[in-house]
Amino acid sequence: MTPRTGFPARSLRARITVLATVLAASVSVVLLWLAWTLVGDAVAAVPQLPPGTTVRVDGSTVDASVLAEHLRDHARKRVVIAGSIAFCFVVAASGILAWTLTSRVLRPLREITDTAQRLSVESLGERIGELTTRDELAELARTVDAMLDRLQAAFEAQRHFVANASHELRTPLSVIRTELDVTLADENADEAELRRMAAVVRDATERADQLVGSLLLLARTDGAGLTLTEPVDLAVVAGRAWSAVRAEGEQRGLRVDLHLTPALTTGDSALLERVAGNLLENAVRHNVDGGWLEVTTQPGARSVTLRVRSSGPLIDPATVGELFEPFRRAGVARTARSGAGLGLSIVRAAVQAHGGVVNAEPVVGGGLSVTVHLPATG
Repeated sequence: MTPRTGFPARSLRARITVLATVLAASVSVVLLWLAWTLVGDAVAAVPQLPPGTTVRVDGSTVDASVLAEHLRDHARKRVVIAGSIAFCFVVAASGILAWTLTSRVLRPLREITDTAQRLSVESLGERIGELTTRDELAELARTVDAMLDRLQAAFEAQRHFVANASHELRTPLSVIRTELDVTLADENADEAELRRMAAVVRDATERADQLVGSLLLLARTDGAGLTLTEPVDLAVVAGRAWSAVRAEGEQRGLRVDLHLTPALTTGDSALLERVAGNLLENAVRHNVDGGWLEVTTQPGARSVTLRVRSSGPLIDPATVGELFEPFRRAGVARTARSGAGLGLSIVRAAVQAHGGVVNAEPVVGGGLSVTVHLPATG
């Protein structure tokens, strides 16, 4: 344990003790002054004796004219002596009790502090745990544990994301390096071989460029606010997205059914076009030859809807939620040759930036249905 461990708790303990002691001393001084005043007033109320009368008090003969003053001074002196002794005991007891009780009360705070100081990226699995108390410190401990759970999940997701991104980037780089090494090692390589090598390198660089572009778009979109908002019709956006993939869809013989009803929302038109584009690209590329594709836009009082349903391979309902994670693809590993595996991740980040929600569910018989809900334009 480092020398600083628990220092804030001890400092707070000392401050609480001093505060309690000063408060007890102040109250004791006020009570002592009140007692001193009340005793003087009580003695002053003693009835006066006739002039010339003498009274014997504590072995001394006192004239009646000064009896009241003598009694008052004597009583006040005894009050001061007894009160001073009581004052010292009260202040000492207050300090001892405050020091002892705060030690017990602040023990959970020291546990929280020690745990926080021991934490690092490698030891985020450590938790404070349940405290014996049921007060604000226990609530603080639960809050800190919940925060650590979120931090650990974020760090693990970051590690997983970096590992997958490195793997995805390594694949095209490995292809480029292999093609270059093989071609350069062949002293008899002709123009056709060089052209073949150049075509492979070009495809690999395009894949790397696509991946880097997707990563940059995801980084700009995830957790960021919108810098530009304007009225956007999801029907128009979906129509443009289909025009971009129409040729590929017709080449695969897909049966397309478009239900594009005007559905107005407010947001970044470029991002919403990317949302529709990613959904339709996934629906076409992960479809089966001769399959079907259905695109629907629907207005509503509070929200507008964009739904893309398509045929495709069977998907386990338990793994549908994972499709929105980076580098996850329906039914294929993250080493698939087509796409970067970031399409639905970008869709989720863009939809959340617009204050909407997106969910997916498997289609009976194979395929996927993705539904996007966005706030309607008031």
